[in-house]
Formats: sequence, structure tokens, C-alpha cells
Amino acid sequence: MTDKVFVLNGPNLNLLGTREPEIYGSRTLGDIEAMVRERAAELGLGIEFRQSNYEGILVDWLHEAHREGAKAVLLNAAAYTHTSIALLDAIKAIMVPVIEVHLSDPGTREPFRHLSYVAMGAVDTVQGLGPKGYILALEKAAAL
Repeated sequence: MTDKVFVLNGPNLNLLGTREPEIYGSRTLGDIEAMVRERAAELGLGIEFRQSNYEGILVDWLHEAHREGAKAVLLNAAAYTHTSIALLDAIKAIMVPVIEVHLSDPGTREPFRHLSYVAMGAVDTVQGLGPKGYILALEKAAAL
């Protein structure tokens, strides 16, 4: 196992900062990445920070985290959280602990967002804390 943490972000998160700021805030994904990298350095962790709008690429990255012996994966699967059995199967198939992350609290939003396939395989979930949720999830990953 390495001290590398994969931080994987799903569809539309590349639009943070301009996408529904009343829900997701004004910080960009680049801002979040900078925060995560700074805290990771303090914790002695390496970071692979990635974003894709494609479900299969997220699955491939979960497999890669497993092959590389990553310490953990922080996964903000965005909309795929509520639809992707493929992501659930990938999480269950790998030996790397996955921590689910959400900027907003899906439980307070539209009913279709209340189901999380990712949570069914994740070891923990951090939601509703905005960008700070990534930092809390990273600290949880460090303690694994």
C-alpha cells in the first residue's frame, strides 16, 4: 500500500464555480484541488486528483487505484452516485477503501438524489460541508 489517495470527481464538477452556485458554492474544482493538495502535503499523502464526465473512466480509475495499492479513494461521483451500479460493483471489487464525498447534502434535495449506490460500497460518506468536506474525507482517509 502507498500513501497515495485518489480523489475522483464525476460529471459536471468541472463546471464548479459557475454551476448552480447557490447549491455548490463559488469555488472551482481547481480551488478544491489546491486545498486538498495543501492538506495532503501536511498529512504526508500523495494525491491523484482527477475529473471525468464519463462513468467508465471513473470505473477504470477505481481499478487503477487498486492496482497501484492506493491508501484510499475519495469519490464524488456526482449524478452517477444515484444511477451507477457499475461504480458500486467497481467499489466492491477493489481492496481500496472508498469515501464518498458530496458538496451538498443529497438527502435534502430532490427525492431521486436520496439513493446512493456509492454509499452501498463506501466505508464512509461526507456530505453537505462544501469544499471542506473534501478535507474532512482526506483526514479520514489518512487515519485508515
